[in-house]
Amino acid sequence: MQVSGITSVHMQVMWNRLISVVEEQALTLLRTAFSTSVREAGDLSAGVFDQDGKMIAQAVTGTPGHVNAMAEAVGNFIEDIGAENIYEGDSYITNDPWKGTGHLHDFTFVNPSFRKGRLVGYFAATAHVVDVGGRGFGPDANEVYEEGICIPIMKFAERGKVDMRLINIIRHNVREADQVIGDLYSLSSCNDIGHRRLMDMMDEFDLDDLNELRDFIFSNSLRATLERLKNLPAGSYRNEMTVDGYDAPVTMKVRLDVSEQQVLADFEGTSGLSKKGINVPLVYTTAYACYALKCTLTPTIPNNHASLEPFKVRAPVNCILNAVHPAPVAIRHVLGQFLPDVVLGALHKVLPDTVPAEGSSALWIVQLGTTPIEGANSSASEASQKVQILMFNSGGTGARPTLDGLSATAFPSGVHTMSSEVTEQIGPITIWRKELREGSGGAGAQRGGLGQVIEISANPGHRMYINSMFDRCENPARGRDGGHPGAPGSVSLDDGSAMQSKGKQWIPDGKHLVLNLPGGGGYGDPKDRDRKLFEQDIRRGYITEQEAKRSYGAPD
Repeated sequence: MQVSGITSVHMQVMWNRLISVVEEQALTLLRTAFSTSVREAGDLSAGVFDQDGKMIAQAVTGTPGHVNAMAEAVGNFIEDIGAENIYEGDSYITNDPWKGTGHLHDFTFVNPSFRKGRLVGYFAATAHVVDVGGRGFGPDANEVYEEGICIPIMKFAERGKVDMRLINIIRHNVREADQVIGDLYSLSSCNDIGHRRLMDMMDEFDLDDLNELRDFIFSNSLRATLERLKNLPAGSYRNEMTVDGYDAPVTMKVRLDVSEQQVLADFEGTSGLSKKGINVPLVYTTAYACYALKCTLTPTIPNNHASLEPFKVRAPVNCILNAVHPAPVAIRHVLGQFLPDVVLGALHKVLPDTVPAEGSSALWIVQLGTTPIEGANSSASEASQKVQILMFNSGGTGARPTLDGLSATAFPSGVHTMSSEVTEQIGPITIWRKELREGSGGAGAQRGGLGQVIEISANPGHRMYINSMFDRCENPARGRDGGHPGAPGSVSLDDGSAMQSKGKQWIPDGKHLVLNLPGGGGYGDPKDRDRKLFEQDIRRGYITEQEAKRSYGAPD
């Protein structure tokens, strides 16, 4: 598309305005959601799409696993609903893992946007809800049917009228009905806010449709992306990583085929399906593999259909990264969030001194359930609380070529943690400790980021169980270019008794749960670390005296 200089400036202004529209859409969801995973942690995505379901713009607020998966999902909605059944005022829903974002706990909503009676596009949003019934959020199911209620692509509302029969079915199949139903309304409403702001924008710029603006965005995004790929050394580059898995280690292998027109990530050779819910649908594999490619190769180009188009992903059917129905996929985030590290290891061979060392990567999501002890004394407000509690926590990121890793920071998901004070208001638990874990960052010229120590117990009169879904307990984050690995994670009781890193487990009465989150790998030879940084680490308690002597060669 050729445009004049003044038209190009005009288009750029509208492009920026469109991004602000979807950002307000996302912030509306953030401010109206019931679940702490959305309103506190920002585990969501939002975007605007053309009439064919191609993403024009996404909100900055949100996670790549949701955004990039949602980029493929909207086309599924259009196909399943049927163009002839799409009306003004509609709102569509699904949590189908293979047509949405990879597991049942994520609900995606799509609302058509009409202007003067004509369809001009769609708004879509995704959020993680606290419960979908079944076994609860954890890895123990043997097939997806055990993991909770599945809502196929269908109408949440038609011509503005909500289907209360659907609401009633969902309400009677989840443990936290008020939170879940509230989040569903928030998802639909934020799409409506996006539509209203889009209409304001189109009024202001006198637009009847988005086609010309879409073409400008797509043509410039694709051109800029291909210009970056043109400067890469063509060839094939490989990497592999082994992580803990459920009851056996999992190996993920990638081959990057780099050319001027595209980068293909092929996961041939990756481990086969697990019997438990750590399997990953291809839509989620694609989301995080493309994220690693894009944030390394084209980080400044806005995310949309055209800027993602040159990045392709392939994985053998029913390998653990391309699980098909009815495989259990509840905690697909664990392996999925390792994929950027797998891909970055191959990109290190394409662009040395560019990507970080491996990090803790997969969120340490704490899903707790509490139940009252019959006959026990407890406060009136807690006496009948049987509650699901969700917390997002992060270990350390890998060290970068010229900077230390970030401590207790979520990469690649980008979500926030929930504050202890807010979490303690959700249910009858006490969080006794959340502190940086001394010595957990891998040694290096640049040190890996630190993990955390988290200690939790049920309040008097209650029992507590955890659905563990933790990794890097047996296979810590590897360092790069001479850097040392980060510390592995561990799950235990406060008396030192070890617990399993995956699966549902009850915490014995009177005991505390203690989580030691893993650290990120170091970058470069520890002997090359700047002396001032080393001394600062000692003062701040980031490294132990033993590590200072063993890894950095400090004198006795």
